[in-house]
Amino acid sequence: MAETSGTGSLRQVEVRHRGRFGQIGVYFGKFIRMFVYQSDWKVLPMAALISGLVGFALGREFGINMEGTLTGVFAIVCVCIWNGSFNSIQVVCRERGVVKREHRSGMYILSYILSHMMYQLLLCIMQTVVTLIVLNLVGVTFTGRGMFTPWMLVDVGITLLLITYASDMLSLWISTLVHSTTTAMTIMPFVLIFQLIFSGGIFSLPSIVKPIEMLTISSPGLKAMAAQTNINELPYSAVDGMVSMVDRVEVGGRVTVGQVLDLLGDEENTAVSDLRAVKLGNKMTVREIGKDLLNEDMYKGLREEVLISSITVGDILSALLETEGLDALLDYKVGVVFTVGDVVDTLAADPTVQSIRGEGMDVHITVGDVIDTIGREETMEKIRQTASEAMYEPDYVCTTGNILHNWLHILIFVLVFAALSVITLEFIDKDKR
Repeated sequence: MAETSGTGSLRQVEVRHRGRFGQIGVYFGKFIRMFVYQSDWKVLPMAALISGLVGFALGREFGINMEGTLTGVFAIVCVCIWNGSFNSIQVVCRERGVVKREHRSGMYILSYILSHMMYQLLLCIMQTVVTLIVLNLVGVTFTGRGMFTPWMLVDVGITLLLITYASDMLSLWISTLVHSTTTAMTIMPFVLIFQLIFSGGIFSLPSIVKPIEMLTISSPGLKAMAAQTNINELPYSAVDGMVSMVDRVEVGGRVTVGQVLDLLGDEENTAVSDLRAVKLGNKMTVREIGKDLLNEDMYKGLREEVLISSITVGDILSALLETEGLDALLDYKVGVVFTVGDVVDTLAADPTVQSIRGEGMDVHITVGDVIDTIGREETMEKIRQTASEAMYEPDYVCTTGNILHNWLHILIFVLVFAALSVITLEFIDKDKR
């Protein structure tokens, strides 16, 4: 703070330097005034607009299936990185000359950066709240109980805030490195592309570049959100579309009796073994057989057949069923139970069938016919389960330890970029500009 005294054209200037904590308050107040009077508040409606567009594009698959949720998580992480990056990419470089003069007059760089951190944190909190509200309005909801708080919305909000704030601190550091806003805005797209490509969620990358993911904010951010949405437990529904595409594809050709018997005899094939186990016969009690003979029209001639004098078969059956004390006889089961496998094995061993193993027929069926024969619902459920198991990602496991690990990873980025910003600005006096 400067005070002037004296008369005429001569003035003496006395500069009183505030302490480090005092300077934090001064600069924080300055940034708040810039938020109000220099339209820095515009980042909030921009965050709302971007969140609304992304949420609308996600549709209704978020939280329903694995692929839809992973795409949604990636898109939301992109929103956070975008919001944080453009909060601070120009804040230092646009007033670099002012910072240099004030540093030479006694400004502490640490106080200046800490005030920026406080202001940017406040800005990121407001953006996170706006993002969550807008996403909820367009149908992207986070319901249920969280792993750290009673509300999943709060847990997810912490993740979004950390991603946004870490991106903000990265841009703050870039802003301390460059000398003009033009250079900062030129560099920014490359930084965003790097973050998105090496997020590890959408793009399949060679294993040799996997370690680079550790240097991005997007990777731990995406892993934390994927774990919070329990993405590994969601069905992989893309297989439904794949199957529908080949449902009408025709397959077939000439099939021989021997090929069919060999296929149906392959017990190592799960689908065939399930088919072989199907029971074809059935056991019935004497009582059930008697009731069928008395009630079914097809047995009318048999019922009217006279056995002794004027006594018919029907009379004997009725008397038998109504006689008390014959429960043991009437409940006795008769009949034969056999499986599809028994029939196939019997046919395969029959000499007559063996003699026609080479005979065949032209078969033309669709993939859909094969699936319907096996059982569409059971087959589709098996395909979905197999696909989900193949897509299982250990980094997305829903545990408190995994989420905390990724939160800590992002928080380290915050501290590192803040420290780098302080170190970079300490050399601002060497700027030749």
